Amino acid sequence: MKNTIITFMLLLSCSIFGQIYNPVKWTTTVEKTADKEYILKAQAVIQSGWHLYGQYMEEGGPSPTAFTFKNTRKKFELIGKTTEDKGHETVDKIFDMKIKYFEDKAVFTQKIKFTSDEISNIAAEVQFMVCDDSNCLPPSSEELSFKIPNAKKLASADETVVVAKGDSVQTAENTVAKTQEKAIVNHTKKNESRGLISIFIIAFLSGFAALLTPCVFPMIPMTVSYFTKQSKTKAAGIRNALIYAFSIVIIYVLLGSIVTAVFGADSLNALSTNVWFNLIFFVLLVVFACSFLGAFEIMLPNSLANKVDSQADRGGLIGIFFMALALAIVSFSCTGPIVGTLLVEAASKGGIAPIVGMLGFSIAIALPFSLFAAFPGWLNALPKSGGWLNTVKVVLGFLELALAFKFLSNADLVLQLHWLEREVFLTIWIAVFGVLALYLFGKITLPHDSPLNHISVGRLTFGLLVLSFTIYLIPGLFGAPLKLISGFPPPMHYSESPDGFGSSKNSGETKTTLPEGAEFGPQNIITFHDYQKGMEFARKAGKPVLLDFTGYACVNCRKMEELVWSDSKVLSVLKNDIVLISLYVDDKKELPENEQYISETTGKKIKTIGNKWSDLQIKTYKANAQPFYVIVDHNSASLTEPSAYNPDIENYYNWLNTGIRNFKK
Repeated sequence: MKNTIITFMLLLSCSIFGQIYNPVKWTTTVEKTADKEYILKAQAVIQSGWHLYGQYMEEGGPSPTAFTFKNTRKKFELIGKTTEDKGHETVDKIFDMKIKYFEDKAVFTQKIKFTSDEISNIAAEVQFMVCDDSNCLPPSSEELSFKIPNAKKLASADETVVVAKGDSVQTAENTVAKTQEKAIVNHTKKNESRGLISIFIIAFLSGFAALLTPCVFPMIPMTVSYFTKQSKTKAAGIRNALIYAFSIVIIYVLLGSIVTAVFGADSLNALSTNVWFNLIFFVLLVVFACSFLGAFEIMLPNSLANKVDSQADRGGLIGIFFMALALAIVSFSCTGPIVGTLLVEAASKGGIAPIVGMLGFSIAIALPFSLFAAFPGWLNALPKSGGWLNTVKVVLGFLELALAFKFLSNADLVLQLHWLEREVFLTIWIAVFGVLALYLFGKITLPHDSPLNHISVGRLTFGLLVLSFTIYLIPGLFGAPLKLISGFPPPMHYSESPDGFGSSKNSGETKTTLPEGAEFGPQNIITFHDYQKGMEFARKAGKPVLLDFTGYACVNCRKMEELVWSDSKVLSVLKNDIVLISLYVDDKKELPENEQYISETTGKKIKTIGNKWSDLQIKTYKANAQPFYVIVDHNSASLTEPSAYNPDIENYYNWLNTGIRNFKK
């Protein structure tokens, strides 16, 4: 009753600046399979926009889900490990590892067998962590009860714990209040929508690139002329060209649908994070690149092309459809690598991304046939076919080669081999784009190139852009963040020199100047983990304090540190104008016995350092999500409203300065 009243009061006292979240609800069921044998099922219903992590996670990543079953008197035994649903897998670039998570719901199953005649209900505890696109909650725990049919005796509530989980699973406790607040914005669905739009746009642009290849471009005037000459009226010619264009769209969308159907919409994402599939994608893209560079041609069997071409002579709608199919087959040596790359990239998004990708690609291919059929005079404005078409093909080959190493990097990150660290990856990209620049300037020629007497203005301009991009990559070898290509190379800390060459963090001379209790944190900012020592230093320095409620396993905390704190303006403020105290709510170090206490807000025992900081956040700011930032004075009074996850650099910079100005008043 006491906890219920406290929970209700917490909900009433939540301000606009803080929120208590409880996005997961647990239910249990029991199924009897044989005499004294049962299957225990725990189902997590996850609020829309949030995700729950799986049981088996490498050390250093998000806190995994873990189950414990209370069995002091050894009345039952566990049969095998606790199993879980398929879920989703992805390579997390912040933690440098493959992680598994669940959305909407997750079911965990444990088989047991009673070893005595005393059949009783079973008490258990689940420890878990959840995040959405803006917040991560500290590791939480929930008491579970499995009601055994016709149980003779209830399980004792004070039984000790027998752990049933993988070797790498880390248990955790927390002080998160068991309250519920409806999510206002469904971040996940918004991101999925943006992801599909970006796939469509990339595919659409790729379709235009495919148009400018030697296999497709010459077909435009030939095909349009055929429709305009064979049709009795202009309207009939336009109609037939539109049907032809629509047939192209159907063919490629059908291809995307087949890929989705064969592999399954949900399994495509899982395939994209699998080591072997990433290696296969790498080899596949290298083969495509070599084909574009002129080493060989990828072609479908001539017999297939002849059969389809014979069907195109039938006339009518069927004949037009087979003409479109003939175009797809004949141009496969140029479009095949692009289509293959698009399907591979779309597979990493999962869902209907392959269908959306093929829709964008096919519309770009089909559009010119419709437009030139409607306006035949435009054909005169088309540039003539020539060596420039092969140049486009070669450029695409270099781009395919660069993209291939993204997939090799994914495999290396999952296996943690450190073979393709950030410097190696960037060196390869510098070499690839550097050679491309030399090719565009005419210093290198390839097998199918025509003699180059001069360089056109367009080729020179594009060559300068590629050269500029190559030069831009070079500082990345020395620790520059390279935000333009964020997400492609391995993260900053997956590197031979994580802090950059010549970093002050590697300097023993600078380390001796650190204040007592401080250390170098993210971006080499002097950071305190002890609240009192940080406050004491702030008083002596005459600076305000930034309380950073964070977590070792908080994805969005790392994003803020890498993308926002790295900005020169923000970094200058954090290093010079403010004292940073980072309080890790998932720090599992136990407090001394005399410092442990029962939380006034949640009624739970505070045992660890992380529990203590989480309880402070809930009690003082009525919030339990991370990252959570508060600027305070030396009396712990807030100087401005708190801030949560905020990737807007300018907004975050202004927020910091507002707090500092209020401190100086």
